[in-house]
Amino acid sequence: MSTQAMTKKMATRSAFGETLVELLKEGIDVFAVDADLSGSTTTAALAKVAPERHFNVGVAEQNMVGVAAGLALAGKTAFTGSFAVFGTGRAYDQIRNTVCYSKLNVKIAPTHAGVSVGGDGGSHQMVEDIALMRVLPNMRVLVPADYPSAKAALRIAAYNPGPFYIRMGRANVPIIYDDKAAASLALGSAQILREGSDVTLIACGVEVDQALQAAELLAQEGISAEVIDAFSIKPLDEVTILASVQKTGAVVTCEEHSIIGGLGSAVAELFAEQPEPGSLLRKPLKRIGVLDRFGTSGELEELFKEYSLDADAICAAVRQLR
Repeated sequence: MSTQAMTKKMATRSAFGETLVELLKEGIDVFAVDADLSGSTTTAALAKVAPERHFNVGVAEQNMVGVAAGLALAGKTAFTGSFAVFGTGRAYDQIRNTVCYSKLNVKIAPTHAGVSVGGDGGSHQMVEDIALMRVLPNMRVLVPADYPSAKAALRIAAYNPGPFYIRMGRANVPIIYDDKAAASLALGSAQILREGSDVTLIACGVEVDQALQAAELLAQEGISAEVIDAFSIKPLDEVTILASVQKTGAVVTCEEHSIIGGLGSAVAELFAEQPEPGSLLRKPLKRIGVLDRFGTSGELEELFKEYSLDADAICAAVRQLR
């Protein structure tokens, strides 16, 4: 974790275009296909350097995935853009039946996921995407917490063949990882960002910062919280998570996503399938996330409070378990 006091803020989406350009310079045969949102997703950065490698298909998300699939069949590494609500919801059939069914080298990498989209409201605040992508065979799911880890996620996707989902956001969020720490991130890995003994906080995306803030607040109450960044939702780092929860005896999952089908569900499923009957089912588990509802317009801090996603809500959940 960065030794900085987490004062610098950048959006995870800011990593997208910049990383595509870096990958091209490294020799990756990379292409970007966007659906009329190249400026917002930042894939326009690739268009400036190599316009022949960037396709803007207009407001046609299904075609976006189809073009990316064609590029992959031609031996290219294809990334799609758009906002998460459009890039997954409108194009789900193409992602499922064209990309995942055939294991094509297409990276679904939308931005503007979650309620942190802000003022655009519920129609644009995608809180179901992890569930949609996680359930697909052959799809890997990465949810970076900050700008450096977003760059790491994009690089992992580019250097590993086959379908990936990389979830990025609009809001500026604190830098958590320095470059060296981000470079150590890997597919199937979770990172322990803070050691603790009383409760495990497992978070992903923008909720990682909220979990770290909650750990600081809990420490003032004499509660030692271990914070894990579940950077890789699928595959999940089962070893790290199980070891932590066996040590602390309680767990709170934290995600800017519906509690149905996301990180909390993945952890609960992991517990339920352990070979020793009931061993982990008896460990207290609380899921922090969007409670089966759509988003609404508001500022980031207002929305995190409204949907009980902030550090105070995480602390309250921990107190309920004790």
